[in-house]
Formats: sequence, C-alpha cells, structure tokens
Amino acid sequence: MRNGKIVITLDEYRKSHNISKYSIIKNCGVSATQLNSYCSNKVTRIDLPVMARICDYLHCDISDILRYEAMEKTMERE
Repeated sequence: MRNGKIVITLDEYRKSHNISKYSIIKNCGVSATQLNSYCSNKVTRIDLPVMARICDYLHCDISDILRYEAMEKTMERE
C-alpha cells in the first residue's frame, strides 16, 4: 500500500527567488499567521484561492510551491 503527503515548498521557493514574506502578505491578501503556516508546512487544509493568488504574484506553477511525496508502507499478508 502506498501512502504519501503533500509538502508545501513555498518557503524554499520564496527564499531561492529572494522574495520577502512581507511582499507576499502585502500583495496576496494573506495574514502573517496564515503565510507562516504555509511556509512552515503546518497547514491541514490548503486554501486554493490563496494558493492561486500566491502563484499569480510569484508567476509560478502550483508544482513550484507544492510537492507530492510518496511513501512506501509495507503490509504483512496473512
């Protein structure tokens, strides 16, 4: 059985492109608390309109700031 997770890579992208958190907050209509949650990957439900605004502002694709990580989970068979 395969299980995986979505990892938010926004902070890595932001840093590699020298974009401040403040500029994202100011231009995307998100709060500092909300952005910090995304940047620290501590979000349980992703707000798609927020992600769309961030992608528009950063001129990036969603795959630039989100990544799927597959995990192998072994199951014993009887």
